[in-house]
Amino acid sequence: METLLNNEVFSSFVFYAVLLVLKMYIISIIVGQLRLRKKAFANPEDALRHGGVQFVRQDPDVERARRAHLNDMENILPFLFIGAVYSLTGPSLFVARIHFLVFFLARLVHSVAYLFALKAPTRSVSYSIGQISCILMAVQVLMVVASYA
Repeated sequence: METLLNNEVFSSFVFYAVLLVLKMYIISIIVGQLRLRKKAFANPEDALRHGGVQFVRQDPDVERARRAHLNDMENILPFLFIGAVYSLTGPSLFVARIHFLVFFLARLVHSVAYLFALKAPTRSVSYSIGQISCILMAVQVLMVVASYA
């Protein structure tokens, strides 16, 4: 483990990966808080604890935050795999940091755009920028390991 953390690219990846996971936790907490504030629960047992089964319902704000969280899971989880493998292929530290930072900032903007319903195309542009970064890393990984396939 110490050897991995001495790898500057891998350590940079770990830094941004942890920030992204923390961001996912924050969005999850936001979903839970909105459910409580809006009294819009997904499960009857939760609704019963907070006023009755009539609160097993959907709310547009809760659903928006939930979709932001689902989108994070659909995009951050693949980044965690691709970024980890990419960081072990010996890329330039400068280029790797740019990939990690761009993906992180793109996901941050995407979440803000989703939660606050920012004007289009803010969300889709930030999504695309993050995807470009991941695709470039994936291509690099494939180029490195292609001779072993």
